[in-house]
Amino acid sequence: MKEEKIITPANGYLMLSVVLIMFFGSIITLIITKNFIFILFIIIAISIKPGFVMVQPNNSRVLLLFGKYVGTINKNGFYWVNPLFTKKKISLRASNFDSERLKVNDKLGNPIMISTILVWKVQDTYKAAFDVDNYENFVRVQTDAAVRKLASMYPYDNFADDGHTEDITLRSSVNEVSEALEKEIHERLSIAGIEVLEARIGYLAYAQEIANAMLKRQQATAIVAARHKIVEGAVSMVEMALEELGKKSIVDLDEERKAAMVSNLMVILCGDKDASPVLNTGTLNQ
Repeated sequence: MKEEKIITPANGYLMLSVVLIMFFGSIITLIITKNFIFILFIIIAISIKPGFVMVQPNNSRVLLLFGKYVGTINKNGFYWVNPLFTKKKISLRASNFDSERLKVNDKLGNPIMISTILVWKVQDTYKAAFDVDNYENFVRVQTDAAVRKLASMYPYDNFADDGHTEDITLRSSVNEVSEALEKEIHERLSIAGIEVLEARIGYLAYAQEIANAMLKRQQATAIVAARHKIVEGAVSMVEMALEELGKKSIVDLDEERKAAMVSNLMVILCGDKDASPVLNTGTLNQ
């Protein structure tokens, strides 16, 4: 048998009534009649007792008879089964797994620290009980392996200056990375009958030895991008100023004066500090 078999055993309350009647009735009859044959019924009643099993909500019992799989009880209640059955408890509740922070290399070879948060539950009790040695340990090991593989598939971040530009990165593409991680873990855990409810990155950062260098690189990239925007805006403003001066004939500027004006405006617009104006009380040439 290679698949889960759901069974519904005998009602436990009914069998409990039978056992109690058989046990106490045999004791009373033995005392009254002195017939020792009723000792046999007392022994039978006691031997039936191990067959009682209680299944709580979102739990199950996997039943074995001398190593052979009989079936699974996944409905909560009070039941009675063959006393010779071995009953293995498997929880069907959703469980959380927060992996350890792993040090791995991303797609560009940068060492990063990464961990994942996984929400899972047992979907097939037969696979969880018999296809793997320990399904809870199997979840932990395979999740770590999936995270390592995922980290090597994507870069931590995009850096346009080194020529590596990716549409999906670990830092910015949260939804895409989570979907890829969930798919990878699901493929690995399906052999154990585990259903993956959610998988996402819980922690992500550069490794300590390169964290400071990467922080400076990110800051430099941000400064360059900001400067680029400032220069674009300054050029547009200078162009507009020269065009308006020419249209309204406010002042006639030759090429040398235009160059000087452009230089002054660019310094004012692109400078980090406020410019200190110098008033010229003479001619334009002074």
